[in-house]
Amino acid sequence: MKKMKFFKLAAAATALMAGAGAATSAHAEGTITGNVTIASDYVFRGISQTQGGPAIQGGFDYANGIFYAGTWASNVASSTISSGGIEMDLYAGVAPTVGPVALNFGVIGYFYPGADDEGAETNYYEAKASASFSPIESLTLTGSLFYSPEFSLELGEAIYYELAAGFAVSDTIGLKASIGEQDIDEISDSYTTWSVGGTYAYSGFTFGLTYSDTDDAFEAGAAVEETDSDEAITFSISRAL
Repeated sequence: MKKMKFFKLAAAATALMAGAGAATSAHAEGTITGNVTIASDYVFRGISQTQGGPAIQGGFDYANGIFYAGTWASNVASSTISSGGIEMDLYAGVAPTVGPVALNFGVIGYFYPGADDEGAETNYYEAKASASFSPIESLTLTGSLFYSPEFSLELGEAIYYELAAGFAVSDTIGLKASIGEQDIDEISDSYTTWSVGGTYAYSGFTFGLTYSDTDDAFEAGAAVEETDSDEAITFSISRAL
């Protein structure tokens, strides 16, 4: 299936950001956490959302029992969003635990204030379902599925499924890897994306390094003018608020 430059960031991205650590504010009815990140690129499912440029990102999360909600934002740039464009995500869901399996069911909305929507609607939403478990104490395996009835730029139904692994080498060093498949109705070929990386926590900051790429099947369709799906190495610095 041909590719497009599409945008996002969501619960999965928030989950990665949470690796920065968690400074929390206790509230009578729940807990609020915050995070901020500076990154050399914003890569979403193997595609740069900033045309290879740097990104400033951050968000807040609220948790109360199994319920969670949050918001996250990043600068973005593409053929439909100017270099000063913004992506704003809103999400909510439930994260129950059944035996050794941690489940997560939620909805994510992706909004692009100021985007040129004359040709097609840029904003969209996805439903998410994921399951995680740890066969050994230091290893976490996660399977996730994302579904959108109408993807960004009105490209029809879209499904993304991913397998991910995280391994805690120590209290300060972590390793991660993922592989995913994106399928969009109006693009003829699906594509595969993968990444490997690591994090290092020091003095309240988390430093991250990630290598990502997509397969050779990725070609931009007529509905999407420009994409940046080349292999990339991304460096990030994150901190909990």
